[in-house]
Amino acid sequence: MRISVITISYNSAATIKDTLQSVAGQEHNDVEHIIIDGKSTDNTVEIASGFPHVAKLVSEQDKGLYDAMNKGLLLASGDIIGILNSDDIYTDSTVLKKVVQAFSDPAIHCVYGDLQYVHQYNPTRVLRTWKAGRFKHKNFLYGWMPPHPAFFVRKEVYDKVGFFDTTLQSAADYEMILRILYTHQYTPFYIPEVLVKMRSGGISNASLKNRFRANREDARAWKLNNKKPHFFTVYLKPLRKIPQYLIR
Repeated sequence: MRISVITISYNSAATIKDTLQSVAGQEHNDVEHIIIDGKSTDNTVEIASGFPHVAKLVSEQDKGLYDAMNKGLLLASGDIIGILNSDDIYTDSTVLKKVVQAFSDPAIHCVYGDLQYVHQYNPTRVLRTWKAGRFKHKNFLYGWMPPHPAFFVRKEVYDKVGFFDTTLQSAADYEMILRILYTHQYTPFYIPEVLVKMRSGGISNASLKNRFRANREDARAWKLNNKKPHFFTVYLKPLRKIPQYLIR
């Protein structure tokens, strides 16, 4: 079973080598690694070109993160698709093997696990742990979502539900997961382990202004799905992060 791993990069020379090594070192041996670069001005592309396991490398201007992800979806030929950005790494060499094992059940459409946020310059230092927990449909109404970098989807699901909505600047991953799991009700499987380490510094949490924008976009994600959440749903979503700082 082939897995397509899509990595989005832009001026990522400081971190992309770790990402490339974490994919190249996976025990599962049928991996298509696709790099979608936003025409970096540093040596990101040069570093990526030095890894023979990289199947496809595109470096050109794009219209943002989610436009780049859509380019990756178009190029992906695997049975399963995961997105691992250029400052993220898999926790160990067995991650993709475990994901494939979960997908051996044909009734499973999506597989997800947990994620750790780590220090930007010291990935061994854990800042918080996102324990997703087992899926319940109603949990979306209480601000739940699984971590997108640890979320793997059958290609046939993307073929049916479509691409990321590029009108959203920071919540298109939330809208996509909402579309897949809540609206279309595809069946997920939870691996109760940390699958991905993500360096800190996401755009939705970079400032209070960005957090307000993210809340507005979260609300719009529900509207795009023609669904109506509780009035408190989008406010609970960031509040659910607070206990993550207590887990190491």
